Amino acid sequence: MATLSAYSSPAAWPNDNPNPAVLLQQDSTTGDEQQQLDDPQSYDSLSSITPQENHQPDPLPQSPPSNPTPVTNYSSPISSPPESSSSPPPSVALLHLSFNQDSGCFAAGTDHGFRIYNCDPFREIFRRDFDRRGGGIGAVEMLFRCNILALVGGGADPQYPPNKVMIWDDHQSRCIGELSFRSEVRAVKLRRDRIVVVLEQKIFVYNFSDLKLLHQIETIANPKGLCEVSHGAGSLVLVCPGLQKGQVRVEHYASKRTKFVMAHDSRIACFALTQDGQLLATCSSKGTLVRIFNTADGSLLQEVRRGADRAEIYSLAFSSAAQWLAVSSDKGTVHVFSLKLNPGAKMNDTSRAITDTNHAAGSPASSLSFFKGICSLKLEPPPPPPPALIGETPRLYLSSAWSVAQFRLVEGSQYVVAFGHQKNTVVILGFDGSFYRCQFDPVNGGEMKQLEYHNFMKPEGSF
Repeated sequence: MATLSAYSSPAAWPNDNPNPAVLLQQDSTTGDEQQQLDDPQSYDSLSSITPQENHQPDPLPQSPPSNPTPVTNYSSPISSPPESSSSPPPSVALLHLSFNQDSGCFAAGTDHGFRIYNCDPFREIFRRDFDRRGGGIGAVEMLFRCNILALVGGGADPQYPPNKVMIWDDHQSRCIGELSFRSEVRAVKLRRDRIVVVLEQKIFVYNFSDLKLLHQIETIANPKGLCEVSHGAGSLVLVCPGLQKGQVRVEHYASKRTKFVMAHDSRIACFALTQDGQLLATCSSKGTLVRIFNTADGSLLQEVRRGADRAEIYSLAFSSAAQWLAVSSDKGTVHVFSLKLNPGAKMNDTSRAITDTNHAAGSPASSLSFFKGICSLKLEPPPPPPPALIGETPRLYLSSAWSVAQFRLVEGSQYVVAFGHQKNTVVILGFDGSFYRCQFDPVNGGEMKQLEYHNFMKPEGSF
């Protein structure tokens, strides 16, 4: 359960004036969600990135904020100055890697702060280093290319408590609000209109403009913080683990309907959602099969096979037009699969148990107060899974498609993959600091061609 207390805000939060010199800030108080903003500053005046500790809050806002400010000046890196010219730079360990919503940028959380990079062309955009002796950031979630990010402390010496989500405005280089919980935050997902916070066994959905709690979802144990949300212009589609092993829950907020899909007979290890939320790719802890479902009715559309041996799947990614699917695993190979999808046709009408549940008809209260208007959508528990899943039968094994293209990396290392903005390219990020851009042949397939390599954890001057 989370409660909310408010600090202060600007005239509009996040700011809708696309002026990269206008900024915002926060300090730490009690409560489960908190928000604070301060006087405008400019990047030119910043000499320290450490959040202020004794800031007094201004009055609460009188109107809901508007859309976040797009960051348009990405031409040069911005970083914290070194403590002294004679001090050697501290060693930095990676704690987190993630792409933004369109895979045009990626964020790296380290044991000293966080960094933001552009993918095409590759370059470091900026970094925020908090403290040589700590400042760990265990999760960084971008909101496309705007100034707002969500941060969660992590590592041996976290910058923030791991049970808090800090809303960071990089125009002000400080936090403007926070959400606090009774257990550690496993993941955060951002949309322009929603903040989704994932705990071990619960998910909270908040309205971005006023941090009002809109929905609570209970899940099976979810230590990886598995959760995906759609990012298209339409209504929110949210996917998370269900209440049973191998089960996926799909929330359609426009129609106020919930679907439970028995995707696998083993624990769900990873999944991905298309931008519009219409297609879902899932894999289990076995790591051999990836299944693609239609989120509208839960039908199985296609099944692809990574390999015959067990593997831990690290990431799944759809291409922008859902023509291709990329998969990375601990086997050290990134696979690209061709998808032949027809959402109106089902691979096997009896292959999955799917249930629909209508959301309760309750609606949020009209007040925009930070303390009121909490709405909980109650759902009936899902039915038990069928005795056996047809997904493991030899017939479906033979119908599983193998990858079209592959790129081989170091086995055992962890990599995150996405499709590049250039045609037929993938971008691969490694927790060893590696950045690869590769191209695949959509007709002949085979080994991908490496186009580019960088070590993004090298000192800033090397870029």
